Amino acid sequence: MFINPAQAQTKLRVVQGNNSIETYAKGLLMLALSKSSNKYALDEAVPNTSEERMVTMLMENQLDVVWYATTNDLEERLQPIRICIYRGLLGYRVLMIKKGTQNKFNGIKTLEDLKRVSLGQGRFWADTNVLTANNLNVVKVLKYEGLFYMLDGDRFDGYPRGVHEPWSEMQRYPKLALDVEQNLLLSYTNPFYFFVSKSNTKLANEIEQGLRTAIADGSFDEYFFNDPTVKDAIEKSNLKTRTLIHLENPTLPPKTPVDDKSLWFDPYSL
Repeated sequence: MFINPAQAQTKLRVVQGNNSIETYAKGLLMLALSKSSNKYALDEAVPNTSEERMVTMLMENQLDVVWYATTNDLEERLQPIRICIYRGLLGYRVLMIKKGTQNKFNGIKTLEDLKRVSLGQGRFWADTNVLTANNLNVVKVLKYEGLFYMLDGDRFDGYPRGVHEPWSEMQRYPKLALDVEQNLLLSYTNPFYFFVSKSNTKLANEIEQGLRTAIADGSFDEYFFNDPTVKDAIEKSNLKTRTLIHLENPTLPPKTPVDDKSLWFDPYSL
């Protein structure tokens, strides 16, 4: 049977998996590529493994697209498509606190005020570097699970979480007296990008142009706001009623398009 080459699909090798971020990223990737005249399909051929291994596989042409929070190291080794796939939402943080301690936070309005309380974080997390660079009082912990028990045990006052995270986490620890702080919203620029190999400029251009078309025609926002995780985060966290405290991110790559307002979600526009 003759197949018209113009209609032949190009298979893009991506990692296996269907957690909320993987599902969202794959759907957005296909939305972007649907704006192209070329036909693409995803080949979920590669088992999920460590970030370092997947970056190596991309560089060795065993994978075609990955998605990560950006770093200077990633941008040196791979080609980023500098349009944040979560519109910057993952750079917003609410505080998990111990039940009954809301009064500790009620007077906080500024970064200087925030220095009065202690914040728990993983010792080696990128977030931790941001908090310490802003001279906040950070208690560093080795194990993720330990942070919930330490918060319950009054070892620190608050635990910054992505706006999509605290409610499901509290359900996992029903015996701990945990709550979400009501008034504050921390933010720092934390882009989450698609990456391809530096040699694959054609694919990088098609993804970027597709994302820009989706922004312009409204289909990116439609996809973003209808994602179950995004909807849940926005509904539960009451973002636009919170006091915003902006943190500087000292490791933000210099080419981040921070001034292009069309690329970023504004919680106060909801």
